[in-house]
Amino acid sequence: MSDGYDLESGPDPATLAAAQPEPDGPATAETVSAVGIGPGNLEYLTPRGDRAIREADVVVGFETVVDFVRERTDADLLTCGYRDEAATLESFAERVADGAAGTAVLMGDPNHSGYQFVGKVQAAVDASVRVIPGISSLQVAASRARTPMEDTEFVTLHKSGDITADIDRLRAHVGTRHLLVLPRPYDWMPEDIAADLLDAGAPPELNALVLERLTHDDESVTRTTLGALAARCEVDSSPFSDLSVLAVRRE
Repeated sequence: MSDGYDLESGPDPATLAAAQPEPDGPATAETVSAVGIGPGNLEYLTPRGDRAIREADVVVGFETVVDFVRERTDADLLTCGYRDEAATLESFAERVADGAAGTAVLMGDPNHSGYQFVGKVQAAVDASVRVIPGISSLQVAASRARTPMEDTEFVTLHKSGDITADIDRLRAHVGTRHLLVLPRPYDWMPEDIAADLLDAGAPPELNALVLERLTHDDESVTRTTLGALAARCEVDSSPFSDLSVLAVRRE
């Protein structure tokens, strides 16, 4: 998390991002775009998102995200990590206040675990923020695992702060609905989630898939069971990438 911001004590910036609907009417010159760039394969970047990046004067985002799109724009690029996030967003807000067209970039789709960053951008700038959805690894995982979204419980653990309610949702729905989970590196990885679900009474024979680095050249899918996946907790470090999605099929 960024310096000076304690997500354990709140408020969660995702709450600010979701506090009210976006304003009606077309975007204006003062509107900041929050663009989902897809899973890192730019074939999954939407034309609308691509245009918002190309037409920006300044682009802000985590360094690993900005790196994917730096060749798509002549904008000034402001990159950050968690430690300098607040200072970088302050610089971005100053550029926007001076009349620069600003775009924030997020991995995947901002609606899938990106609301904390959207909320931080919204808190920093004196302008409306419009979300431009993208294709996410979650959507690709649903296709690979054949888990229709209407029959699926989606939970993201890839966020800062308390995740107790999210874990409780997984426990409540395992076996009766498909589960799609974005793990949290590295304390709630796929094997940790599987072990917790078994402790909650989930059937160990449920089919589980760990889908890593989806759409990339080194994409891989591990097909196993919940019980076999939980057994991997005995290994000192996780065998899975931090860019993974866990799918647990219902009975």
